[in-house]
Amino acid sequence: MGFSSIPPRLTTAAVIQGIDLWSTRAELAAIHEELPWRDLLSGMSPDAILDRDKVQLVNYLRGKGLLLYFMADLTDGLSRGEEAPQLRALGRSLTEPAVQQAYRDYVLAVARKLNPEFIGLAAETNLIRAAAPRALYDAVVRAANDAAADLRAAGAGGSLMFSVQVETAWGVLGGTGTYAGIETDLTDFPFVQMLGLSSYPYFSFTQPEDIPANYYSRLLNGRTLPVMVVEGGWTSAAVGNVQSSPELQTRYVTRHAQLLDSIRARGLIQLLFADIDLATVPPPVPPNLPLFISIGLTDSDFQAKPSLAAWDALFARRHVQ
Repeated sequence: MGFSSIPPRLTTAAVIQGIDLWSTRAELAAIHEELPWRDLLSGMSPDAILDRDKVQLVNYLRGKGLLLYFMADLTDGLSRGEEAPQLRALGRSLTEPAVQQAYRDYVLAVARKLNPEFIGLAAETNLIRAAAPRALYDAVVRAANDAAADLRAAGAGGSLMFSVQVETAWGVLGGTGTYAGIETDLTDFPFVQMLGLSSYPYFSFTQPEDIPANYYSRLLNGRTLPVMVVEGGWTSAAVGNVQSSPELQTRYVTRHAQLLDSIRARGLIQLLFADIDLATVPPPVPPNLPLFISIGLTDSDFQAKPSLAAWDALFARRHVQ
């Protein structure tokens, strides 16, 4: 079980305070990020970027005894039909061989310098396929598979991963309403050693108990492939067309444990430990960001919500068994 170091406010103090609070109830630390395209494409070396931005953070996380999951996200995480924001700003594209090579070089450096136990090479691939131009999806497939080959050739030790969006697989997010599954993804990314799941079921269900018992297991279609939930959650606040509450979020943590048990999940990562303080997010604020800012288990001042006690009970059970 684990979290990312995304803070409620963009300050070093908030990052450290968050890590100190959640590391006592976690075994995994997550870094899920857009690549530093501006620096990479300006000629800065991946090693220099990681020395500046990540090594000290990862050393702090390792000092807490945490394993590391690293996802190098290839498209816009809040708008899967588009190139990554920095690439758009630069007028560049993942379809360019030089951009793909920069990604491959960066992932190799991540494996060498940070030594993550789990290495994600593409996120929410089925949603990208549903939302993006075909050329961009094909570039994701090519870049991820080439990076996997690089990592194998280098003898990298981390489990290779990609993630799928569960609601999209069920046809209810970026789909037709008909169950679609993930067979294409498993064919297109054959390097997978651990499948990542991204799941935000509050977009589809009003009650956590309404989530089908085979919500995750159906995707595997009889496979015994190891699975880890790498992002997701349930909002504690009403937002847009979603009606929710802290009590519903707490019930989701309990219901989610049942779904995880059904597939013998190897891990559960909640990217947000604390809610994001929207007022402090620098502009431009993505229009759909408010849909996700209240999935933390504490508020933006690190005051516990009821769901934190449910998480702690699940974490305690994990260690008793």
